Amino acid sequence: MRLDYIANINEHGEDLVRLFEFKSTEAKLLSKAIQETLIENQEELLMHELEFIEVRNCYLTLRLHETDEGILTKDYVNFYCFLSPDGYQRMLKLMAPFCQKETRAHQFLYDLDIPTDFLFSPAGSW
Repeated sequence: MRLDYIANINEHGEDLVRLFEFKSTEAKLLSKAIQETLIENQEELLMHELEFIEVRNCYLTLRLHETDEGILTKDYVNFYCFLSPDGYQRMLKLMAPFCQKETRAHQFLYDLDIPTDFLFSPAGSW
């Protein structure tokens, strides 16, 4: 699984943080890490510390928050995803099909009106 950031993906100047090039086994490992670290232990999850994730040009930390704010950054290298426990539960539901079988589909992991989207895509496309 790879993690990267892509700027200006459309005419609106929107960006995305992308998890891509992965198999269902890696999707399962990520789902388990989100469930255990964020939801059960209420600790932040540093994606670059997960052994199955290769960081390309950014770092992403998942954090619990009272409301769903999505991915924010100040320097376009260090990104922070702020979602509520319910927001992370919704994310796990969106990831579930990727854990069950190999696919070339893609999924945005939240639906918020902010400049940076969070893409989950085995093939890397959207």
